[in-house]
Amino acid sequence: SVPCSAILSSYLLGERLNLLGKLGCLLSLVGSTVMVIHAPEDEEVTTLEEMTSKLKEPGFLAYAAILLALCFLLIFCLAPRYGQSNILIYLTICSVIGAFSVSSVKGLGIAIKGFFAGQPVLQNPLTWILVITLVASITTQINYLNKSLDIFNTSLVFPIYYVLFTTIVITTSIILFKEWVTMTVVDIIGTVCGFLTIILGVFLLHAFKDMDVSLGNLPQVLQNEQPAPVTRDDKNILIEVDNSSIAPEDKPKVFVLYT
Repeated sequence: SVPCSAILSSYLLGERLNLLGKLGCLLSLVGSTVMVIHAPEDEEVTTLEEMTSKLKEPGFLAYAAILLALCFLLIFCLAPRYGQSNILIYLTICSVIGAFSVSSVKGLGIAIKGFFAGQPVLQNPLTWILVITLVASITTQINYLNKSLDIFNTSLVFPIYYVLFTTIVITTSIILFKEWVTMTVVDIIGTVCGFLTIILGVFLLHAFKDMDVSLGNLPQVLQNEQPAPVTRDDKNILIEVDNSSIAPEDKPKVFVLYT
């Protein structure tokens, strides 16, 4: 989503994408690849009863309560005041709600498998709770993501949203499914490095978006264009004595010449 949104917005919407932005897209791809290679294995959850026990764990309930409180704070307090000027407000709402959508999709995937296996999943209340949660979370995400796209640059919205959403999803997986418990040290380091590479790519895409940097003008950009300092003769110095109390158009100028 990061390179596609940035490249397509530059061609279709006329938004600028300089050399550093293209490098940021490349780093995002590299970081995502490293994360996928070192990603943790999914914990085997095959029934809705196991999913229910996961959702009822105190750690996840506390985590979900914190996310809901943060979401309500952003929607009702911060979004009306700062949503039009701060790109992080709407995107944080989308990312926080994304934790519930990912969990719902995971549970509904289990329910669909159970339905085709002949299990009575439609009689399980968790199935309908997951459906309602998924519809509500996706609707909220689309709403605030569209608001963000209407105000801010497309090539900035998707990278920042990608980083925030990925952070929330990783945290949710750690707490709900405990996917990192069986990971080796190499995989943990690889996943963290891959995520940091993505953040670096997004930073390049965002921080230097207004710079006119390309392969053609790169030597001129790197060249130091500061003028050389003017050397004065210490035996002949012209000093202008200014009197600020007089109007500029009627201001007399007194010059004192030292030799």
